[in-house]
Amino acid sequence: MKELLAKIKKEALEQIEDANADLEELRVRYLGKKGELTALLRGMGALSPEERPKMGQLVNEARESIEAALSEKAAALREKMLERKLASEKLDVTLPGAALPEGHLHPLTQVQRELEDIFIGMGFSIAEGPEVELDYYNFQALNIPENHPARDTQDTFYISDKVLLRSQTSPVQVRTMEKQRPPIRVISPGRVYRSDALDATHSPLFHQLEGLVVDKGITMGDLKGTLETFAKRVFGPSTRIRFRPHHFPFTEPSVEVDVSCFVCGGCGCRLCKNEGWIEILGAGMVHPFVLSNCDIDPEVYSGFAFGLGLERIAMTKYGIDDIRLFYENDERFLEQF
Repeated sequence: MKELLAKIKKEALEQIEDANADLEELRVRYLGKKGELTALLRGMGALSPEERPKMGQLVNEARESIEAALSEKAAALREKMLERKLASEKLDVTLPGAALPEGHLHPLTQVQRELEDIFIGMGFSIAEGPEVELDYYNFQALNIPENHPARDTQDTFYISDKVLLRSQTSPVQVRTMEKQRPPIRVISPGRVYRSDALDATHSPLFHQLEGLVVDKGITMGDLKGTLETFAKRVFGPSTRIRFRPHHFPFTEPSVEVDVSCFVCGGCGCRLCKNEGWIEILGAGMVHPFVLSNCDIDPEVYSGFAFGLGLERIAMTKYGIDDIRLFYENDERFLEQF
C-alpha cells in the first residue's frame, strides 16, 4: 500500500506541475470523495492495527503535499493569466480620457444666487427661517389678524390651528427684528407654500426672496433707489421702474413695482402684452404696527420691505410661459440654462 501511495502522490504532483488550465479536475480525481486517496483510506481496513496509524499519517502527508501543489499552481496560473491580459490590453495613458457629462445649477437656483449677489453687493445679509411656521409669525405679527380677508389670498397648508407651512418669507423678517436691533438690512430667500391649483402661472410650492431695511430716516426714496439698482442689474442698465399704489397689510404705503420691458424697451410686445411694463414685485414702507410688534419704536425708526417671486423673475428674464416647467425635471428644458 505504501508503494501505491507513493505512486499516486508522484503522479498527482507531476500532473499538477504540467497542468495549464483548470485544476478542479485534478483536485477531484485525487482529493475528492471518490478520489484515489480517499479510496486508499477506505482500504486500510485490511491492515493490521499497528500499521493503520502509520499509513494514515502517510496518506495525510500526501494529501497536504497535493493540496499545497494545487495552491501554488493555481497562483502561478493566475499570474500568467494576468500577464497575458495586461499584454493584450495595453493602454496608451497619454490619450485624453473620455469626458464625463457635467450637470449645472437649476435655473431657479441660478436666479436666486444672482439676486443674492446683487443685494449682498448693496450691503444686505441673508437671513433664513423655518418653512413650518407659527400662525403668529406668518400672519398676526404682520398685521394680519384672524379672519382678515388677506388670509384668503395667502391660504396655505395647515398642520394644526397654529402651525402651518409659511405662505411667504416675511416671517423671517419678523424673527430678524425680534432678535436684532436696527440698523437691519437683510434678504430672506426660500420656499413658500399656498393652496393654489397648479396651472401655467400658479403652483402650491414656489420660491420668494424678500428684503427688509430698518433704520432711522428710511424713506420711499431709499426703497425706489434700491429697487432701481436691482432692476438695472437683472434686466439691463436701461431698465426703468414705476410704482403703482397697492395695499399690503404689513406695509403702508404699499406699491406694486413694474419694470420697463427689456425686450421692446417699453414700446409694447408679446412679452409685456403690449403694455411696455412688466410687474415683478410688491413693496412698501414697513407698517408701524409691524415695527411695534417687534418692539421697535416706529416714532424713531422706519423701514421698507419688498418681496418677489423667483419663478416670476426667471420666467420674465428667460421668456418662460409655464411655471410647471421648473418642476418637471425635463432635461430638454433644463439643459437650456
